[in-house]
Amino acid sequence: MALYQHDVLVIGSGAAGLTLALQLAPSLRVALLSKSTLDEGSTLYAQGGIAAVLDPEDSIESHIRDTLNAGDGLCDESVVRHTVAQAPSAIEKLIESGAQFTRTDSADPHAPYHLTQEGGHSNRRVIHAADATGRAIEKTLTQQVQSRSNIEVYEHHFAIDLITRSKLGDNSTTDRVMGAYVLDRNRDQVNIFQANHVVLATGGGSKVYLYTSNPDISTGDGIAMAWRSGCRIANMEFNQFHPTCLYHPQAKSFLVTEAVRGEGGKLLLPDQSPFMDRFDSRQELAPRDIVARAIDHEMKRLGVDNLYLDLSFQSADFIQHHFPMVRRRLLQFGVDMTQEPIPIVPAAHYTCGGIMTNLQGETDLKGLYAVGEVAHTGLHGANRMASNSLLECLVFAHSAAETINQSGEILSPSPPIPPWDESRVTDSDEAVVVSHNWDELRRFMWDYVGIVRTTKRLERAHHRIDLLQHEIREYYSHFRISNNLLELRNLAQVAELIIHSALQRRESRGLHYTLDYPEKSPTPENTILSPHSPLSSSSRQP
Repeated sequence: MALYQHDVLVIGSGAAGLTLALQLAPSLRVALLSKSTLDEGSTLYAQGGIAAVLDPEDSIESHIRDTLNAGDGLCDESVVRHTVAQAPSAIEKLIESGAQFTRTDSADPHAPYHLTQEGGHSNRRVIHAADATGRAIEKTLTQQVQSRSNIEVYEHHFAIDLITRSKLGDNSTTDRVMGAYVLDRNRDQVNIFQANHVVLATGGGSKVYLYTSNPDISTGDGIAMAWRSGCRIANMEFNQFHPTCLYHPQAKSFLVTEAVRGEGGKLLLPDQSPFMDRFDSRQELAPRDIVARAIDHEMKRLGVDNLYLDLSFQSADFIQHHFPMVRRRLLQFGVDMTQEPIPIVPAAHYTCGGIMTNLQGETDLKGLYAVGEVAHTGLHGANRMASNSLLECLVFAHSAAETINQSGEILSPSPPIPPWDESRVTDSDEAVVVSHNWDELRRFMWDYVGIVRTTKRLERAHHRIDLLQHEIREYYSHFRISNNLLELRNLAQVAELIIHSALQRRESRGLHYTLDYPEKSPTPENTILSPHSPLSSSSRQP
């Protein structure tokens, strides 16, 4: 076992983690952990872009109003104003770092940037790099991180649990984070990473569902670790299902960007007739929760496995210019979007809830920060508006880094951190238990805690997760850890939080729609769960 000591430990290497690491003072020694390779994560697969007011015809107030409307009464307006106001400068910093965004004239390097419009936006305000914005951002930030001498990158390192004073038996002072136990997947050994500040930038937990647009590593690790360390978690019932993921037996999780609908794409039934006008006056440009529910409703009404998204009425040149990556990937699956509609199905896409933080990214635990999808900042409310996610990563990474830079905190002597104890465990001879439980979890979450919910379905899921949690705890205590076991443990914890949150919300709002309570409550309230209270009772705060 090795002991690594740094000033700041950043867990996660997407837009949030990379941006924060780059904004930290050069004098700080930084460890950046990547669960897989440095460039793997949800950021890499983000297609659409970043929402920001960059057009003189647009306004900050309009962006704020659209975000509040999409959030369905649960956004924190002060957080929305802070984030939207910081958006243009965040984009400018990315451009200064070398990010290449699409211009209106690709042959003119000084032409204005092309802005697209996505669901929920009343103006064109989404700056993008063709249809692979996340890849462009990740590449730019990764190159910068690799050039910084104060940042040490540890790829294939999986954080198991946070180390805190209270966990070490020290209750003499205010509890604080001291680091983390981390599995080095290259050597299959657990090491200690000690740090004065720890940043969780691990993304969401959409892998808890059977169908998802997220990569395999999106297993809610940061949310689960923070919960086990005493942090409050909010609004986990609001799981965003992206309306348009490719439906194909060989396509694991390919998302068809919202920008296709922004450029006029029409949703069609199997008989090629449009239907969105029956659900919302904004039709295809309605917020994602409305569009996903409409698709889900029509699929169940007709008893079909998928619907269609059509942009083939546009010219092939138009499609190739705006969506080169999407077209190329679709062709690999035998779908030519210039000639035919794309078969689509909704899939779990974004976790709107998460670890409660303030504007500086600080959590309930001293020294612990959460940035990006892992956090609940109050920006998204009951439904995230398209392309506000990368924006949140950038803005809150800057504010958290600034807070860490200015902390100047002198820590009191800490108790010694014991090595990871494997003296009472053995190698598992029943790995099938992990794979079976993994599959069962994701299936019952899809069936019982999906786009449309009922109390009976949620109670079934509650019963199943109780049994599953018992099995996982028993397995975890008897056998040596593995990557799959750790991910299952975290996913089960995230599932439990989602189920309990959904049971607490006796209304339909935003992304949470239940047939038993189809109306909104007159008073919007957040669902806040605390590890210090039984999960069966949550406090509800405005």
